[in-house]
Amino acid sequence: MAKVTREMVERVGVDVDQLLELLVKNAAAELTTYYYYTILRANLIGMEGETLKEIAEVARIEDRNHFEALIPRIYELGGKLPNDMKVFHDMSACPPARLPENVTAENILKVLVEAERCAVRGYTQICNMTFGKDHRTYDLALAILNEEIEHESWFSEFLGEGPSGHFMRRGETSPFVSKFLK
Repeated sequence: MAKVTREMVERVGVDVDQLLELLVKNAAAELTTYYYYTILRANLIGMEGETLKEIAEVARIEDRNHFEALIPRIYELGGKLPNDMKVFHDMSACPPARLPENVTAENILKVLVEAERCAVRGYTQICNMTFGKDHRTYDLALAILNEEIEHESWFSEFLGEGPSGHFMRRGETSPFVSKFLK
């Protein structure tokens, strides 16, 4: 734990225990989403599904990167991950992005967009809690939030909810979070 780091964050009025709870729950959401997106992506079949696989894969890899980026901050602030994966899964900030009963590309998209919307809410909460107080956590949460908004926009556009204004990246993940993965 970085003792001065935690002390400085506490000194400006952030409830570090509450922040750590949010960070761990969001880390759980990222890792479980990575797992469930693996299953969802594998079930994107047929002509319609094939058009969505690449974008689902980019979101899946970025969610794994979000998990990896959150871990150092959790430990810097004196937190830790549970030793039990089932406990970690069950504490996720978002419900599992499970394969729908009626497996169609559209139903998978609905699961994907709802998972991203939950993530947007979670990182917005962390940003609101840390803005102007805990710069490192805020920057990290904001970088992840930017990617989660982009993911929601992509999936929302495929559902016909309107244009996203985004252009698909080909074969690479976003640079937002990569600076935290060093």
